[in-house]
This record gives sequence, C-alpha cells and structure tokens, in this order.
Amino acid sequence: MGYETILYDVADSGVATITLHQPETRNALSNELLDELIDAFERANADDAVRAIVLTSSHERVFSSGANLAGFGADVPLVHKHMASERLVKILGSIGRGKPTICAANGHVLAGALGIALACDLIVAKETAEFGTPEINVGAFPFMIMALIYRNVGRKKTNELLLLGERISAREAERIGIVNRVLPEEEFEAGVREWAEKLASKSPLIMRLGKQAMFRQQDMPLQEALEYLHSQLTIVLSTDDLREGVTAFFEKREPQWKGQ
Repeated sequence: MGYETILYDVADSGVATITLHQPETRNALSNELLDELIDAFERANADDAVRAIVLTSSHERVFSSGANLAGFGADVPLVHKHMASERLVKILGSIGRGKPTICAANGHVLAGALGIALACDLIVAKETAEFGTPEINVGAFPFMIMALIYRNVGRKKTNELLLLGERISAREAERIGIVNRVLPEEEFEAGVREWAEKLASKSPLIMRLGKQAMFRQQDMPLQEALEYLHSQLTIVLSTDDLREGVTAFFEKREPQWKGQ
C-alpha cells in the first residue's frame, strides 16, 4: 500500500527502515499514522528479504510527540475512542513479537511514543533527544504504555516519570535502562546502521525463534520459563543453521544461513 504518514524502504543488507513522516504534527500518533505503522511492521515481518527493522523519524528534533491530543477531546462516542486506542495495543504486540527492531531515536520520544520505542529490542538515541511521559500535565495518564516502562525501568524511577511528567535527557534514559546507546549527531546514523546490519547478518531462523522466546518468557514463573526455554533450545539444536554456525566458527569463515 502507499503511505501518507510514514516512509518504507528495504536496503540490500536486509534492513527495513520505517520512518515516521508527518513533521507538521511532530509525528503525533493519529489513527492514520498508527494504521500505516501497523501495516508497515506486518509487511516487514512477513517479508523474507527483511532481517532487521529500524524505526526512526524524519523530523529534525522530534521522534514523536505521542498521542494526538485532539482525539482525546473529540466529541465522538466513547466506544469509538476505545476502539481507536486498540491500535496502540496492536502495534506494541507487532513490534514485540516481530523481527529484531532498533528504535533510532533521533529526537524527543514522548508519551505513547515511549511505549513504541520500548517495544523495540534496542534503542539508539541521539544525545540531544529527550524522553518522558507528560500526559499527567494535560489531565491524562500513560495507561497504555506503563506496563512496558515498568518492565524496563525500576519502580521508583518509573513512578517519577509517570507522576511528575518531566522529561529526562538521553544520557539519563541510558542510565536508567530505557536507552542502549547514546551517540552525538555526527555518529548517529553510522551507529544505527552498524547495529542494524549486525542484526541482519544473523540467522533469520534462530533470530525468529529467539525473539519469540524473549517475548513469551518475560512474564512466566521461573520454573515454567525454564521448561519452555528448554524446549526451544531443543528445537534450535535440530536446525541446520546451528550446525552451519558452529562449523563456520571452527573453519574461521562467515556462516551461510539456510533458514532450516
């Protein structure tokens, strides 16, 4: 499909780049943008040529300002607002269960956009980016994304973000576990590309099995998680890609993945 609010591109390296591209709204998470984002992730996840995904923004200073506030106050039936907010649930799941994803936070990541960033496996931030959940300042609350924040950040610091609504720097976001890596502007694009191409170079089959396991085990009781992960290890031990990876290691060459 043609997109109006995002850009979609797949490089020869197998890296798909999905770019939020509605700068006039600071990439506010409108229904239209979320629908296109959901479609793009489903498209990338279904495409065998795609091995890793980068999510970024074309805005110079803002990754996304979060939810479209006009939609909160719109004079429409409550059930319509409820159904519209289900889009966020869908995109968070699509990112979390899909192919390995890097959020290239080239600008401020605010409100609901912080949940989308945290759903990605890795976050690389430009050092000028800021992060926050300012919903409380306009009489709202980040209900839809707090589960992801609590799963990535300690309880007291999460409470601070949710209750005070203040922004934090990229360096502070790195310190508390939101961000993996902070880079200056002149190193940002190269740093994102380096990690994305590393992800794309791994076995797509093993990466798929690993991502599924990462997503499913996170809330299991310990014993249940260990038993589930044991079964996944056995599946991996049966694959040609594991044998190829080990053989290539001992032969000191790059592995040739077969996806089997």
